[in-house]
Amino acid sequence: MENEGFSLVKVIIILAIVILLAVIALPYLTTSDKANALTARESLRKLSIAAENYAAAHSGAYPASVDELSGFIASAGSYCANASGAITVSGEYSYACALGSGGYTFSAAPVAGSGGKVTCTVTTGGVFNPAF
Repeated sequence: MENEGFSLVKVIIILAIVILLAVIALPYLTTSDKANALTARESLRKLSIAAENYAAAHSGAYPASVDELSGFIASAGSYCANASGAITVSGEYSYACALGSGGYTFSAAPVAGSGGKVTCTVTTGGVFNPAF
């Protein structure tokens, strides 16, 4: 009589192979999320440096518009739709910029469904939240 189906040993071997493949693949899946978060943070850092450089060149007054900020960072329009805080999507993060002569707030939040988990904000003086 021929026994059809999988024996317990075969099922355990297949399960072990699947678990091994998952363990190998998992770091690559989470690395992508971390890389995207670091890219967003780097974009915020560049915007913050540009705003601080603007203030240094204008007697401590910060840029009140994206056009003013664009003179110090060409990509400002890619991240800041306007100074009123409208959302701009770039990559897997959405960016919001609030500009005023007294200071700024730039933030990056993961787009829904992107898998990102970290929302970053940088405020006047280059203060990041959360700090990395």
